[in-house]
Amino acid sequence: MLTVQKYGGSSVADEKRIANVAARIAECYNEGNQVIVILSAQGDTTDNLIELASKVSSRPSAREMDMLISTGEQQSVALMALALHEIGIPAVSLNANQIGMLTTGVHRNARIKSISSERIYKELENKNVVLIAGFQGYCEAGNITTLGRGGSDTTAVAVAAAMTADLCEIYTDVDGIYTADPRLVDDARKLETITYDEMLEMASLGANVLHNRSVELAKNYAVRLVVRSSMTNAPGTLIKEEGSLENTLVSGITVDKNVARVSVCEIVDKPGMAFKLFDSLADNGVAVDMILQSVGRDGTKDISFTVAKGQREKTLSVLETRSFDFGYSSYDDSIVKLSIVGVGIATNPKVASQMFGALYDANVNIDMISTSEMKLSVLINEKDLVRGMNSVHERFFKKVEA
Repeated sequence: MLTVQKYGGSSVADEKRIANVAARIAECYNEGNQVIVILSAQGDTTDNLIELASKVSSRPSAREMDMLISTGEQQSVALMALALHEIGIPAVSLNANQIGMLTTGVHRNARIKSISSERIYKELENKNVVLIAGFQGYCEAGNITTLGRGGSDTTAVAVAAAMTADLCEIYTDVDGIYTADPRLVDDARKLETITYDEMLEMASLGANVLHNRSVELAKNYAVRLVVRSSMTNAPGTLIKEEGSLENTLVSGITVDKNVARVSVCEIVDKPGMAFKLFDSLADNGVAVDMILQSVGRDGTKDISFTVAKGQREKTLSVLETRSFDFGYSSYDDSIVKLSIVGVGIATNPKVASQMFGALYDANVNIDMISTSEMKLSVLINEKDLVRGMNSVHERFFKKVEA
């Protein structure tokens, strides 16, 4: 069997954890499997490199940042190869260029275009465990690129797809996908299975277990994907195409803390004003999520929308240039986006009322609401998060007494 394993930074953070992962890889290899392993940078290595860059440059270029932060993964695979050699397992470490991981030329957030599998096949035929640096690629200009934070997940799934692997295992510091963040909800439950679509929604809405592009790739190429813990032998959560015969209304609850609400008030009530506002934001690279337009009054309307917190300066700059079109604007980053995800949301009329009822019971006020086929999201004040999240979880995942 051909197995692709991916280990996150916390799984290889120090010598002891490297030895633990090496033992896991060896166990899989000794069972007669062909093994490909994708590794992230150790622990806080990437964050430390970014901090170091900020100390030597006020505006570091994206190209040089990719050159810098891609070194963390190369360090991980080289150390793992040495650890495997130490216990008698043949292994070879490879970087993105050596496996032909061709990407677009967008630094810090490149997308994979193709992978050349020839070198990987050759090393597998030589009975090696193949260790691949995650998170990185190279573009047609020959420059090193990176895939964005969490991009090692995408590397793993892309390699699994290119090699038509039998299984892709994502090892993290949690033992699967939970109905909610167990650090915030004591009664959160681990899911045995979840669909690609549900997992993609959860990843996009703030669940940090998997990179959303990795889930998208897994769905497109039918990669059998499992999320497991590198610290235990728990079975993990299988991500697959179809759900169970008796789908629950809600599969999980997520929270996105990287969100801010922008309110633009007293916009002239005439055709084209919303276009002018959002076209200006788009031209400046500001991605907008939830949008709410109020009923007009006195010849004006108000529009509220959400952006990522890191887009504050760009957003405020755009609003300043368009200030002649409206009276005033405000920016609030003391809110979070709480979402429920599930295949039953669109078809069951009671889901929304149950969520709103749970928030009412917890005395949590709702600022904005957004819905789609598989999600229902609300903006609430960050101080109400834990209380509101626990109330919503209790409503949809009530404990069944033994």
